[in-house]
Parts: sequence; structure tokens; C-alpha cells
Amino acid sequence: MAYLGNAPARSFISFERQVFTIVNAQTAYTLSHSVTNENDIRLVVNNIVQEPGSGKAYTASGTTLTLSAALTNGTDEMYCVFLGKAVGTVNAPAGSINNSQISYPLAQSGAVVSSFNRTSSDGNILELQKDGTVIGSIGNKAANIFMTNNSSNNTGFKINPDAITPSTSTGTDRDNAIDLGASGAAYKDLYLGGGLLVGGTGTANKLDDYEEGLHETTLTPSTSGTVNLAGNINLLSYVKIGNLVNVTGQIGVNTLSSSTGYYTISLPFTSKSNNTDKEFTSSVSIIHNATNNVNLSEFVGVIDANSNVIKVFLGNASQFQSDSAEELRSGTNIYLNCSYRTA
Repeated sequence: MAYLGNAPARSFISFERQVFTIVNAQTAYTLSHSVTNENDIRLVVNNIVQEPGSGKAYTASGTTLTLSAALTNGTDEMYCVFLGKAVGTVNAPAGSINNSQISYPLAQSGAVVSSFNRTSSDGNILELQKDGTVIGSIGNKAANIFMTNNSSNNTGFKINPDAITPSTSTGTDRDNAIDLGASGAAYKDLYLGGGLLVGGTGTANKLDDYEEGLHETTLTPSTSGTVNLAGNINLLSYVKIGNLVNVTGQIGVNTLSSSTGYYTISLPFTSKSNNTDKEFTSSVSIIHNATNNVNLSEFVGVIDANSNVIKVFLGNASQFQSDSAEELRSGTNIYLNCSYRTA
């Protein structure tokens, strides 16, 4: 019966051939490929196949071919065929190799090749080298894909595959942007440890700090006495953007005793130590239910350089730095709104 199916390739391999240049009185020649012994090659001299082996026509080891007798240049000819080194002459058809025939992870999901990992625990997939020196690595650690130039994998460029997702919205300002969290999903955090340059490259364009929170404040007379605040009205809300802090809130006086001098209100951050003309601190303090001796507008707050308190004085020229603490009483409320710069 005739053969059914595709015709097989007629020639899959050929054996490499090396022609030697004869050197008079020379018995040792260099092979172009290393061999185990003389049985890995077929030596032909003057078109006659030679017998291999010790005490025979030739021996071979590594890349050295040794003849039992020297040949004559111009008279003798010699070549060898490498029997153990086959060279492919027929390639596999295009599209015939599938993932199931490939075992490395770049082509097949879930496949692992241990040679890609330096150790079983360092998390590296691929180590990057230049001139034999390690300059970085690509790997997976703690559910993050990272590229790093630090052997401890603590610095470098890291991407959490769950942190960046394409936006599914249309017709909004989220189009054509990096969207941290798909529409309808929980939004992800973006950590910028070095800061964010906005609209430029200089330090004036760098946002390197943002914080918001609550500050449990205290109210203290400067000379004598104590002031106890209401337990549920002693928290100030603050927002810090760069070195600019805005503080707002209400402070309630519960009880006080023999308060004299001016009074101070503690702040969440220390102010700049060397304010310039354009960076003076400012504050506003409004008092409700104070004594009848002063008007609300007569209180003023001052934040000194390198200070974490507001000093509250009476505001007119004749009473500035008088005993503003004496104007407090049980039930007094202080409504605070101030802005200042930190170091």
C-alpha cells in the first residue's frame, strides 16, 4: 500500500567535515570541535578511510588529532567527518511548535524553569548583569512585580498588578489617564516616597508631603492657673500640604482656676524657624461667651517662629499682651481658623 499523509523530509541531518592543511613532519593536528575519542570522527587520507585506535592510524582526544605517521604536503590529502556532531538541515514547519512543547514561563502559563531563579527564596525571575556585574533584577515578591538595583529587593521600581487598572468610564475626566481602580471598584493607593513634581522640575514644583488628621489640643495660661477643656470639644482638624498647615476647630472651656497672663493653644506641627517677609504665620481666634470686659474682635492670635503654639492676646494697642487668660470662664468657646508654615 502507498504511504498516506505528508511526505517525510528526506534529509534531517548532515555531518560536519573538516579538511586539514598538511604540514611536513607533523603528526598532531587541531580539530575544529572537541571529541571524546577517535571513534567520534572518520578520518580519510588520500581517499582511504583510516582505522582508529592506539597502535592504528590515529587517535583523538578533545581537539587534538594525532597521526601514527607524518604526511607529506603536496602529496597527501586528509579530511575528517565528525560522526558525533550532527547539523540540522531541515527546520520545523512554521506554526508547528505550540505552548505544550515549550516549558519555560515566558511562553507557557504556570511553567517553571529553575535556571531562571538564583535561589528558591529570593523571588527573582531574571537577574540583570552587565560585564559580569549584577545591576538589577526582575522578580515577584509579596504579590508585587518589581525591578530593582538593590539585592535586598527593597528599592527600585515596583508594580502591584492589582493597583493599576484601565478606566471603563467614557466621557469623563478619567479618560486618557492613569486610573487607580476601575469604575465601581475600590480605588487603590499610589505611594510616591520621593514626592511629586507638578508642572515643573524644580523644588518649587515638588509636593513631598500631605497629611490630614486630628490634633488633641491644650489651652495653657502663660503665667499661672490651669484650664480644663471639655472632653468632647478639644480636637482640632488639620490639613498639611507641603509646608503649609491649616488648622480649624472649636475648643470648649470646662473649668479653670486663677488663670493669668495670655493663653496658648497647642498646634500639631512646629512653625518655621526663620520666616521671611512672604512666609509670616497668621491666625484667627474668635471667642464666644468670654467675660464682658472685652469685645470679640479684640482677641488676636500670634504664632512665633519655631513654635508649636498660638499665643492669644487682647488685640487693641493699649491691651496687647495683657492678661487675656483672665477673660476666659467656664463655658467659653474658642473657634479657631489659622494657617502657618512649617520647616
